[in-house]
Amino acid sequence: MPLTPDWSTFFAAELAALASLTGFVVVAISINLARILAQPALPRRAGEALIGPVGAITATSLVLIPDQPAALLGIEVLAAGLSMVVAPIVFQVRWWREREDATAIERIARASTSAGYSLAFVVGGALIIAGSRAGLYWIAAGAIACVIAVVFNAWVLMIEILR
Repeated sequence: MPLTPDWSTFFAAELAALASLTGFVVVAISINLARILAQPALPRRAGEALIGPVGAITATSLVLIPDQPAALLGIEVLAAGLSMVVAPIVFQVRWWREREDATAIERIARASTSAGYSLAFVVGGALIIAGSRAGLYWIAAGAIACVIAVVFNAWVLMIEILR
């Protein structure tokens, strides 16, 4: 699926932003590693904080590969999106088993914030497989939402952990 110059510029800019922010999360984890390892939930939370942006980096990189058949691109983005949805939920299910005092609302809110934006990549990939350029808008929305999530996760791992 050939991209217009505008789409190429957009995805290149998103890729750069996601890569930079992912590096920031890695630094936040590194600086506070002892504190993260001291609390049972935080190593998983740190892992979740990296799954989304790495998946988004992968998906936006795939979109930028020239002369790629649309169906192949759609499958690749769909696979990246599914990984971004499933992996955090697996981490969370393990944590919820250990923490029986968590409310249903807390569990739903946590799952939706960690996997919610990832569903945009799943929808985008499916639409591209179906031959619809509207999939690019879904991938774009997922990338933008991921930037917001990465900033939030970096804040938690850098600042909130010190409280």
